[in-house]
Amino acid sequence: MSKKSASVWTSIRFWRRSAAWVTGTATVLLIWLTFDTMGQIGMGSDADLKNGVTKRIPAATVINYHIDYKYDQKRGHEVPVIGEKEDFFGKQWSAQEAAALLHKGKLTEQAKNCMDCHTLLGNGGYYAPDLTKAWLDTKWNDGTMEGITGKSTKEEAMAEFLMHPDKYPTHARMMPDLGITKDEAVALVAFLKHMSAIDTNGFPRNFSQSAKRLAGGTHAH
Repeated sequence: MSKKSASVWTSIRFWRRSAAWVTGTATVLLIWLTFDTMGQIGMGSDADLKNGVTKRIPAATVINYHIDYKYDQKRGHEVPVIGEKEDFFGKQWSAQEAAALLHKGKLTEQAKNCMDCHTLLGNGGYYAPDLTKAWLDTKWNDGTMEGITGKSTKEEAMAEFLMHPDKYPTHARMMPDLGITKDEAVALVAFLKHMSAIDTNGFPRNFSQSAKRLAGGTHAH
């Protein structure tokens, strides 16, 4: 009498081994992805900036540099470009000063509930303009706001606007006066400048191309 062979698909042993292999492979993959992600989202250092080493999240001292936004053909979207050094509010900030300034800016952004109306890194409201790349927005690069506010630099004009938004209507939906102090305004502008230097994989999409179509657009090209 011939012995009837059972199908492998009905073998409990086969499925147990398959489950073990799949679980083991997925675990190794997740561990690798975790370490790879941690390496990419870690903040760079001041030494990286000085040596021209590109990090997705640059050091806080990136506020001491010119920041641009350029379309990358290989990646298919825009990426931040860190340029030459430039003063920020008339000075170069040390690593400690810049870190403290960004920390204050982030706390101010949270205390004033900016994300109730604005979007940052894809989170927040869509009632007002996206702030992820606000530092590069054409409105702050054609000299208009500097002229309106009577300030000589972009950062000073932005700080003045944040302190007195009701005096400088720039949008159909006017920003309310949130009682932002001078120190808070400087910190907020630093926070936004640093955010514009973060490589967000092209978010918001086509930002520089949209800006280029507007008269007096940003330096994006």
